[in-house]
Amino acid sequence: MTDEKYMKIAIEEAKKGDFPFGVVIVKDNEILAKTHNTASLDPTAHAEINAIREACKKLGNIDLSGCTLYSTCEPCPMCFTACWWARISKIVYGAEGEDVPEDEWKIDVKCSYLNEKSGNKIKIKGGFLKDECLKLFS
Repeated sequence: MTDEKYMKIAIEEAKKGDFPFGVVIVKDNEILAKTHNTASLDPTAHAEINAIREACKKLGNIDLSGCTLYSTCEPCPMCFTACWWARISKIVYGAEGEDVPEDEWKIDVKCSYLNEKSGNKIKIKGGFLKDECLKLFS
């Protein structure tokens, strides 16, 4: 599969949640997890965190080296850091943080900045299928 096919799966996953965020984690062309934000009493239940938990459980390991995370929106600082700790190799995201129309979901800290400050260990591809991902917010 291609980046486009996995991102489209993330977009479909986002439509299942109460918030417009969907994530797919892939390793060696196998989908390990596909999730969305969950409305709960847990403020860490972001799509990325849910997917990392699911992928780790599936692999029986907390090391997600070699995995790519596809997200409909740029991961927030918490989610980027979780990717870093899980050793995710690549993040592909759609909507840029500054493009998100709802101010309540904006944290003005870019993934690229956090990646730079933490040794550029994760490959990042932003703005991928951006227009399709932004439609989730309307």
